[in-house]
Parts: sequence; C-alpha cells; structure tokens
Amino acid sequence: MSAVMTSPSLTLAVPTVPNSALGPKGWTAVIAAVITVVVLAPVLNLLVPANSVFHLSDYALSLIAKIMCYAICALAMDLIWGYTGILSLGHGLFFALGGYAMGMYLMRQIGRDGSYKSDLPDFMVFLDWKEVPWHWTFSESFIAQMILVVLVPGLLAFVFGFFAFRSRIKGVYFSIITQAMTFAAMLFFFRNETGFGGNNGFTDFKRILGITIAQPSTRMALFVITGLTLIGFYLMARWLVNTKFGRVLQAIRDAENRVMFCGYNPLAYKLAIWTLSAMMCGIAGALYVPQVGIINPSEMSAAAGIEMAIWAAVGGRATLIGPIIGAFFVNGAKSWFTVAFPEFWLYFLGLLFILVTLFLPQGIVGGVKKLLNKNNAEVKA
Repeated sequence: MSAVMTSPSLTLAVPTVPNSALGPKGWTAVIAAVITVVVLAPVLNLLVPANSVFHLSDYALSLIAKIMCYAICALAMDLIWGYTGILSLGHGLFFALGGYAMGMYLMRQIGRDGSYKSDLPDFMVFLDWKEVPWHWTFSESFIAQMILVVLVPGLLAFVFGFFAFRSRIKGVYFSIITQAMTFAAMLFFFRNETGFGGNNGFTDFKRILGITIAQPSTRMALFVITGLTLIGFYLMARWLVNTKFGRVLQAIRDAENRVMFCGYNPLAYKLAIWTLSAMMCGIAGALYVPQVGIINPSEMSAAAGIEMAIWAAVGGRATLIGPIIGAFFVNGAKSWFTVAFPEFWLYFLGLLFILVTLFLPQGIVGGVKKLLNKNNAEVKA
C-alpha cells in the first residue's frame, strides 16, 4: 500500500508507515512509564530504607536521570536522521549550549557562597574581572535563561541549516561540516576570555530557584521533570511523524528530488525538523547540568556528537522508541563496564558496537521485530 501526495501534474508515492497512533498497549506502556517516574522512583529512593534490596540509591537515580537526558538527544537524532535522512555529528553543540545557558544561571545562584565570597562567579574573580560580560546580562533571571536554553540552539540551528540546506549540502559533506562547526565552538568555549569558564566550564552549583540542589527532594524533582520531558517529547514525536509533515519528511529521506518535482520545498521541512531537534537537545542539556553538576567544552567534542548517532543506530533508526532504548543500553553498558572492567571497558564497548552492527543492522528494535515476525509466520504456518 502507498500514500500518494498529489500536485497538479505529478504524483509521488510514499511508502506508508505503520500508524504511529498509540493503541491500548502503547498507552498502557506510557502510563506505566509515567507511574514509574512520578511514583515508583520517588518511593524507592526517598521512602524505602537504604539497606533494603528495593532501595534506589542516589547514584542510580543520578545515572538514570543522566541517561534520560541522553535519550532526549537520541530521540532528536532519530527525527532528523531516521525520519529525514540527515546525519548530524554536531548535535553535541546544541546540547552543550542548552547546558551552558542553564549553567550561567546556576553560577549566579551561588552568590557569595563561592570560594572568593564575591557576587561574581569564582572563575571571573580568578581572572580579575570586575563585572560580568554583556552576554551574562540576564543570567540572574531563571525565565530569561530558560528562554535562551531554547532560543540559542534553535537560532543557531536555523541560521546554519538555512544556508546548508539552501546550498543542498547533504550526506557525508553535511555530517563533516556539522562536526567542524562543533569543533570550532569547542575551541571558542575553551578560551578564558569568552566568559564561559574556559576548559573547567561551570561547576560547584549550590541552588536552583533559591532551593538547595543537593537536597534529596530537589534532585528527585529534577528527575521527575526529566522523565516527564522525555515522555512528552516521545509522544510529540509519534504524533509528528504520523502527520502530513512527517510523511513529507520520510519522502525527503527516500527520494528528495521526486519531492521537489511534486511541488514541495524540502528546505522548509528540513529546516523545521532540524531546528526542532536542536531545541530538544538544548532542553536536554539544561536538564543535564543541575543533575550532573558540571558543564564544560568536552560536551562539544567530536565523540559526543558521534555517540548520539550510535545510540540511534544501536536502538534502531526510524522507530522513536529504539534510540531511547539505545541510549539506555549503550550508556548502561558503559557504566557497568567501567566498574566491572576498568582497564578493558573500551574494548568491550567496541566489541558491543561491532556485534550489534553485524547481527542487528536494523538495531535492537528492528531485530526484535524481525524475530517476532518470524515467530508469528511460523505459528501461522
């Protein structure tokens, strides 16, 4: 079967994707995820005694929260790569920009509790600065910084994407220039005179909205907000890919020239989803910083952008749930390997990627679907 997009003189057949509307099982899974985030995790962490086997430790809570932030980035990567065919290796930049916007606010919240007992952040005092630079003007306002969390990555992505897509840069060339852009930004943020903390970045956060970050209730609130944000973005993405807009994105991925012949302008569609994915990463970065406690230029490294693509590939592209699973699987495995085999964890992780590529080319979700379809065919036979 095929969905057909029409124009006055041409038609374009677009392969029909399965209806992405959530059925009863899907909504049950979403409700279960919400209950887990809002009820189960707080109970296991705050109410269950620490010596109980059912206790969720602060370390585990922090690790899960961090991976949920990564999962938002993986979901954003799936929208542009899995559904639109645009492979970006620079989304670590958008993640870091959102993190820096949040970090600037958190640094101002330290106040005179810093090492130098100054109203200026410690690194500025160390560099003998007398006042905050102009781009820190709104850093004391939570609302202003949250606007910047979305606005800065979105605006940069829009400007960059407009010129790149208008020039019809695609494929490996687009991937290279996204990584080049990220590397240039990383070098810029490493410089002390730019006012972003140099190679140390921002750390030693004390409060958020006047509330102590270190207290259990604050960390749990951040965990819940992160979990609900991930679920919300997942539902939004499922709705989006099933709209006409989403179908055009998939047509662009499969046959961009034919889409143009049908009268559609790929630039507008690619620019819109590219900008949306950047803003999602910015929000993920803002949620990441107060929970992990640090943001520095290493988040813009080449490896950071490549890892996002790996999460999507391992989980399964163009599945939405796959990249989320991939983010949990890869980062969970990394965390376990670093503890169990500290000297060999990189080798184990590399072997893991090779095995998934060889035996699960469509990712974990694709492999599971293939196995289930095979079993169903055997049962019917």
